[in-house]
Amino acid sequence: MPPDVVAKRGAALARRVLELDELRAGSPEGAAPTVAAYVSIDGEPDTRSLLDALRAAGVRVLLPVLLPDNDLDWAVYEGAEHLVPAGWGLHEPDGERLTPEAVTRADVVLLPGLAVDRTGLRLGRGGGSYDRVLARLEGAGARTSLVVLLHDDEVLDEVPAEPHDRRVHAAVTPSGVHRFRH
Repeated sequence: MPPDVVAKRGAALARRVLELDELRAGSPEGAAPTVAAYVSIDGEPDTRSLLDALRAAGVRVLLPVLLPDNDLDWAVYEGAEHLVPAGWGLHEPDGERLTPEAVTRADVVLLPGLAVDRTGLRLGRGGGSYDRVLARLEGAGARTSLVVLLHDDEVLDEVPAEPHDRRVHAAVTPSGVHRFRH
């Protein structure tokens, strides 16, 4: 995809995410919302403008830090200048690590994916990192909104499922928000 198209779609995705009701509501305690997000890599919808837009809107943004066992720790996003290259082509924040459980305090978790079906079943890359995150959220009884970020053509009628797969509440694409009931 040409860089100008990537940037245009990334800006559209950022606008859609910022329109989510879950972000306008904030935390139950009245604090600004916390969003667990990620820095996009090859072929994924561009999240860089989204990360900065969330931060500019007063949202506390957590980004994943890949651990040796493929689990995810989390750190606060303090701006693009605080991202450092990591394994697998990833970029991670250079700040203090908060523990893998920090994600359970997020109001919204933005997830990467390859596709989602009409029931909210998300197809991941197969590494299991986000499966652990979703299981951790469920185990903690967190009332976190789960949102997968995708390209427009990645919302499908059906995706393959494994017993450990969890459904998401919504998918955001550059052209709209898709909500799922379950």
